[in-house]
Amino acid sequence: MLNHRRILVLGAGRSGRAAAALARDRGAQVILSDSNPNAAPLDGVENAMGHHPVDVLAVGDLMVVSPGISVNAAPVQAALAAGVEVVGELGFAASLLPSGRTIIAITGTNGKSTVTWFTAGLLAQAGRRVFVGGNLGTPLSAAFEEDWDIAVVEVSSYQMELPGSFQPDVAAILNLSPDHLERHGTLENYAEHKCRLVHALPEHGLALLPSQDPLLSRLTEGHPGETAWMDSLPGVLVKENRACLEQGEVDLSGLTAPGALNRWNAAVACFLAVNVGVDIQDLSVDSLTALPHRMEPVADSQGVLWINDSKATNVEATARGLEGLEGPMVVLLGGQGKAGSDYGQLLGVLRDRARAVVCFGASASEIASSLSELNPCCTGGLDEAVSKAREMVREGDSVILSPACASFDEFVDYADRGAAFRRLANDESAQGAARRMS
Repeated sequence: MLNHRRILVLGAGRSGRAAAALARDRGAQVILSDSNPNAAPLDGVENAMGHHPVDVLAVGDLMVVSPGISVNAAPVQAALAAGVEVVGELGFAASLLPSGRTIIAITGTNGKSTVTWFTAGLLAQAGRRVFVGGNLGTPLSAAFEEDWDIAVVEVSSYQMELPGSFQPDVAAILNLSPDHLERHGTLENYAEHKCRLVHALPEHGLALLPSQDPLLSRLTEGHPGETAWMDSLPGVLVKENRACLEQGEVDLSGLTAPGALNRWNAAVACFLAVNVGVDIQDLSVDSLTALPHRMEPVADSQGVLWINDSKATNVEATARGLEGLEGPMVVLLGGQGKAGSDYGQLLGVLRDRARAVVCFGASASEIASSLSELNPCCTGGLDEAVSKAREMVREGDSVILSPACASFDEFVDYADRGAAFRRLANDESAQGAARRMS
C-alpha cells in the first residue's frame, strides 16, 4: 500500500491518469499535474492543471512521470535535484504488481503494436488470462483492474527513460531505425533506451533480437538472460507460409491480415507464445485480425482492396509494409514529414509494385521531388488524394494509405487520419469502380 505517501504524477494524459488513480486507490496523497490548463481533472486527487507545482517537489516522496514528458523536463530535473525518487508510469505500475505474473515486453521502431496484438490473441486462444497494453491502449497502471496471469506489454523508448523496476520475463526488440531523435538525440542513444528492456531481464529471461543488427547486438551484449534470434534458430524464421521454430512449425496461410510483413509479425507472436508455455500444436493464426490503421483492409469493392496503414508515420514503416504486399497498387504518401526523411528510399519498392503514387498534404511536393522518376501526382488533402486514386485504380489493384509522414498537418493523429481514409474508401470506392467499368 501507499498510505500517506505524497506522490506527484506529471502529465494528465492516459498514462498519467491511470497512475494517479492507482496511487489514489492505494492510499497515497496524489497531486496530478499537467501544463495544459484545460486538462481534465481526476476525482479524489489534488489537480494542478496549467502549471507544475515545483514547491511540492522537495517534500514529495515520489514523482511518477508520463512517457510523453522527457527526463530532461524542468520539473523532473527539479525533483531529481531535490532528492525525490522519480520513476516512469511503467516502472511505477511494475513496482506494485504481485509476484508470479509473467510479462512479455515488445519494442522496436516498427511493428511492435501488431506483434503485441497478435501475441495476446494467441495466448487468449490458448486459454490464458491476458492483459494487453502498455504503450498500446491500456497503461500498465490500469492492469490492476483486470484478472490476468500473463501481460503482453508494448514498450516505447520514452517509457524506458525512467523504467524503475519494470522487469519482463521475455523481451523482444523487433527492429531499429532512426526515430524520435528529437528527444533522444542520436540513433545510438535511442537504441540504448530500447536495449534497457533486455538488460532488465532476470537470469531465466529470454531476449528475442534481430539476427543482423550490429548496433543492437553490441548494446545488448552481456544481458542476464538467454538470446534467440529473428530470422535464425534458435529463434524464429519464416519459410513461405510457415513459421519455423525449434519446437516445430505453424501454418501461416490462414492469416487474414494482408502481406508478408503481417506473416512475419504472426511468426514472432507464435515464438513468444510458445516461450511462455503454449503448446505449438495449439497455435492457429487464422482468427488473428489486423490492428486498426496497421495494414488494415477497410473496403473491398468491385475487385479493389483499400488498405489503411495510417500508422506508417516514417519511411521505414512504409517500406516494410509495401514490401509485404503483392500486385499492382496505388499508393498514397503524405502528411507532415519528419526531419531527415529520405523518401527516395521508397523508390525500389514502389518501382516494383506501384501503378501510381499520389502525394498529399504539407510534404507532398518534397515527396514528389524525391520520387520524380515515378511521375507522382500531387494533391491537397487526403480527400483529394483518395479521389485521384479512385480515378487511377483498376480492377484487381489495391489502394493503400501508407503515408511515411506524421498526420498533424491535417488530422489530430494517425488514427484520425486512418478513420477519415476508411470513410472515404467506403463512401467512394464502389462509385469509382462503377465509373471505371461503365
